Amino acid sequence: MKRLAKKLQDFNELVMFQHTVFSLPFIFIAMIVAADGWFGFTLLILGVLAAISARNAAMGFNRYVDRVFDVDNPRTAGRPSVDGRLNPASIAIFTAVNALVFMAVAYFINDLAFYLSGPIIIVLLSYSYFKRFSSMAHIVLGISLGLAPIAGAVAVTGAIPLWSVWLSIGVMFWVAGFDLLYSLQDMEFDRERGLHSIPSRFGSAATLKISALFHLLAVLFWALFVGEADLGYFAVAAVVFSALMLTYEHYLVRRDFTQIDRAFFTVNGYLGFVFIGLIILDEVIV
Repeated sequence: MKRLAKKLQDFNELVMFQHTVFSLPFIFIAMIVAADGWFGFTLLILGVLAAISARNAAMGFNRYVDRVFDVDNPRTAGRPSVDGRLNPASIAIFTAVNALVFMAVAYFINDLAFYLSGPIIIVLLSYSYFKRFSSMAHIVLGISLGLAPIAGAVAVTGAIPLWSVWLSIGVMFWVAGFDLLYSLQDMEFDRERGLHSIPSRFGSAATLKISALFHLLAVLFWALFVGEADLGYFAVAAVVFSALMLTYEHYLVRRDFTQIDRAFFTVNGYLGFVFIGLIILDEVIV
C-alpha cells in the first residue's frame, strides 16, 4: 500500500496536478454561461474528468519527450521523469491511458465533443515538440489551454458560440503571456541547448514587453466575451479584476525575477477562481 501511495505521489509530481487550477475555472465559466446557470452534476463530473485526463495526457507526454533536456537543467533535474522514480515506459502508459480516458469521457458528453476529442489531443501533445524548432511554443501552449472554454460550451450546447471563441482567445493570450514570464528562468539553458523560446531569442526586456502585450490582448478578448454573452456588472468586474491581477503579476516579475514562481502560480491561480466566482454571481444575481 505504501509503495502504491508513493507511486501515485510520483505521478502527481510528474504532472503537477495542482496546476489544473489554471484550466478548470475557464471550462466551468463557459459551461455556466452556456447553461445560463447550473448545468447539472453529470456534466460537472464529466467536465472534471475531461479536464484532468486531458491535462495529464499533455503533461505526461511533455515529461516523456523532454526528459533528455530536463536531466541537464538544474530547475528540472529533480523531476520523477529524470531522477529514476518513474521509468519511460510507465510515463508512456500513463499518457496513453489518460488520452483514452479523455476521448471516452468526450463520447459520453455528446457527438461534437467526441469528434473534437482526437484533434484536441493532437494539439495538446504537439506542444511538447514545438520548442525544438519554433519560438511559437508559448502560443501553442496558450492554444492548448485556450481550447478549454470552447470544450465547456460544446459540452453544454453541442455547438461553438462566438462568445466562447472570444473567451478562449483571451485564455490563449493569458496562458502564453504567463508562460513567457515563466520561461525567463530557462533563457540561458535554452540558448545553450539550441531550444527555441522568445526569451532565448529576444532576451528578457523584449519578453517582458511581449508578455504585457499578450496580457493586454487577453483582457480585451475577455471584454469581448462579456459583451457578446450579454453578461452583467459582475462579469465586467471579473475582467477589471483580471487586468489588475495581471498588472500586479508584471510588477512582481519586473521588480525581481526570483518572484516568477509567485507570479506564475499564486497570481494566476487567484485570477481564475475570482473570475469564475464573479461569473457565478453574475448568473445568480443579475
